[in-house]
Amino acid sequence: MIRAGLKSLMARKLRLVMSAFAIILGVSFVSGSFIFTDTLGRAFDGIVAGSVGDVVVRPEGTQVANGSQGSSTIPASVVADLAEVEGAARADGNIGFPGAFVVGPDGKIVGGQGAPALGVNHTGGPAADGREFGTLESGRWPESAGEVVLDTTTAERTGYALGDTVPVLTPGDPPRAEATLVGTVEFTGGTIGASVAVFETGYAQELFLGGQDVFNDIWVTRADGVSQDELRTAVKEVLPEGVEAVTGAAAAEEAENAIGQGLSFINTFLLVFAAVALVVGAFLIVNTFSILVAQRSRELALFRAIGATRRQVTRSVVLEAVVVGLVGSTLGLLLGVGLALGIQGLFGRFGLDLSGTPLAFTWRPVVAAYVVGLAFTVVAAYLPARRAGAVPPVAAMRDDVVVAESSMHRRVILGGLLLGLGVTGLAVGLFLPDAPRPLVFLGLGILFVLLGVALTSPLLGRPLLAVFGAAYRRLFGAVGAMAHENSLRNPRRTAATASALMIGLTLVSMMSVFGASAKASIDRIISENAVGDFVASNPVGQSFSPAITDRLTAVDGVGEAMRVRNAVVQVDGDDRFVLGVEPERITTFVPVAVVAGSFADLDEQSIAVSESADGPALGDIVTVSFGTESADLTVRAVYESNPLLAGGLVVGLDALAALGVEQQDAMVYLNGDGSVPVDDLQTALSESVADVPLVTVTDQAGYAEQLRAPIDQLLFIIYALLGLAVVIAVLGIVNTLALSVIERTREIGLLRAVGLSRRQLRRMIRLESIVIAVLGAALGVGLGLAFGVAVQRSLVEEGFEVLEVPITQLGIFVALAALVGVLAAWWPGRRAARLDVLRAIATE
Repeated sequence: MIRAGLKSLMARKLRLVMSAFAIILGVSFVSGSFIFTDTLGRAFDGIVAGSVGDVVVRPEGTQVANGSQGSSTIPASVVADLAEVEGAARADGNIGFPGAFVVGPDGKIVGGQGAPALGVNHTGGPAADGREFGTLESGRWPESAGEVVLDTTTAERTGYALGDTVPVLTPGDPPRAEATLVGTVEFTGGTIGASVAVFETGYAQELFLGGQDVFNDIWVTRADGVSQDELRTAVKEVLPEGVEAVTGAAAAEEAENAIGQGLSFINTFLLVFAAVALVVGAFLIVNTFSILVAQRSRELALFRAIGATRRQVTRSVVLEAVVVGLVGSTLGLLLGVGLALGIQGLFGRFGLDLSGTPLAFTWRPVVAAYVVGLAFTVVAAYLPARRAGAVPPVAAMRDDVVVAESSMHRRVILGGLLLGLGVTGLAVGLFLPDAPRPLVFLGLGILFVLLGVALTSPLLGRPLLAVFGAAYRRLFGAVGAMAHENSLRNPRRTAATASALMIGLTLVSMMSVFGASAKASIDRIISENAVGDFVASNPVGQSFSPAITDRLTAVDGVGEAMRVRNAVVQVDGDDRFVLGVEPERITTFVPVAVVAGSFADLDEQSIAVSESADGPALGDIVTVSFGTESADLTVRAVYESNPLLAGGLVVGLDALAALGVEQQDAMVYLNGDGSVPVDDLQTALSESVADVPLVTVTDQAGYAEQLRAPIDQLLFIIYALLGLAVVIAVLGIVNTLALSVIERTREIGLLRAVGLSRRQLRRMIRLESIVIAVLGAALGVGLGLAFGVAVQRSLVEEGFEVLEVPITQLGIFVALAALVGVLAAWWPGRRAARLDVLRAIATE
């Protein structure tokens, strides 16, 4: 039986390839995800290794090597003291500023899509264990003020050559410095989209630290024979108060843990889409093996007739599934390499550039590919294999053998049960906000409803199929009637193929509804809560120099203006987002309702909080910490929650400065004084900051559009990743139709013999394909609409207050599905039309 099964499989290579195709695509997504995240991890490992010294001395509370949280610094005198410590070979003070954007010749900043733009100083000192901080590729290191070295990627992207003048944005005044390019540097593992500008130490202090003779942190290099722990112990003895020392290994571990959390999220994010692709592929595999078993029913009956047991027949089909799984997993692993490059390119569009890092190949994608591929294939093929074992021996004597299909009662009952559980989960998530983790209930509800509809789709799809039947008979006559009857011949097969497309379109439609609602909510928030004429901000959220604000307020025609700053602080051990404002002007620009007290009473020792049942009241003390600084702030105002005052904590700029938060503006609200037309004033404001592309000046509509842009970027990524599931579903339609043509070869020959033309045959198959595609699209768009509404309603308290249904977009999805049906039928229809009539009639 094993030999017979393998011979049968090899004799039908086309069926083998078509069976393996779904698993190839699904496994490629899994292996590609692991290859990409392993590559990302390798790149970060290289960066981390070169970003710490043997011992790192830093302000207490700082968690990032070669840079600090806030404006905490260390006096330069400490460097000399540390260099004299026993066991120290040298000590070097480091400067690191994450917003030193390089401006290209086109006037645009390099990066700015999430990856930092680092401005650092050159010390000549090594990183931990003697590693180089970076390798000089050309020119020399900066030796004086007005000189800069760029990383090679940034130099290539901008086209700057040695001797060119390079503009760099700074946090000081002026907010833009110009330096001569004297060299380029290459970093181990690349820069992952970040740009790096290296300056002479004194010049870096002038640009990033206000000219103070201080550093963000200090690296102490160990002498030969001295361990990092021994050196750290010696260093601790001479440190001033508020400064700590950690070994390079500990600092690297901190960084790796933080990076690991981010990588884990990315990997999970990608694997969710891989799981979707595999589930869609499972529908295709079940369909494929069901058709293959039906086609081989007489062959299987002959095996039974000559003595094969049910178990042997079942095992032979399972063996075929194992072979298909192995072939699919192997090819999927290879395709995963290409997919990893595609994911790399996709994320590179949004700042995570790994073009300089070679792909990493570890055991994880290999194991995942074969475990996932074999498991999904064997599990999906098991039920068809059991049905194969149920073929009676006497069936070998009949010409028309049909593998018995089990009753749909159990399928419908199970589907109904899952639908009930899903609706219950949705109800808990939507209407019981006090339930533990309501979003989890909502997600499980969506999953169960989706599975329930997939199982009951043969029943749920009947009304739509009836509509198609009536339309087909009226429009296409006998050909349309036959296409309709063929779609009803095996409702489970039709529904399973449609369900594969349904799953992909459900998620796409859900995200479309949620995305449209999110953007509409942003528009309402801005229109109802912002009354300023203009907003100056950075589209990617990067803070900018207060000198830029000074420029804007000095433009003729500007009346009042309000700076806004922000920081993440700790309150009662929890991270909280706090806004810093000019208290006397906040109500001018944000129509916030004050419940108690007044914003005008805010000073360096006070805070305003949003109203909540269990929150602090007027006069209460709130302890706020940032880095090494901590302050007990008295509540002087309580206000109604306002989406423009995110985080629920507002302090004056003086209080934020007292906590040690870097004095950088996040945005500026501006009003005209009426002396200059609004359009002319916006033009003048934009021209005043034209040399600082980090900042844009927009009106309310432009600001809302700026806030909507990240949503569009997220939707682009999600659509791209869901696209593979949709592709698998479309190929499933092609696969089902092609195997159906093989299954119906004799029938097609008879139809051709009694007068059906090639054109009519192609049309019949095309109409069958359209039924499947539109059924899947209708179910998918309907479910996606319902799920999108559910997600939006569950997030009303988070600011997603407006429900927006993109009717046109959803209609386009259905229309595209019909077009997909036409295209999917091309190859099966062409193959059917080219069958030799006499050979087709003689086919058994």
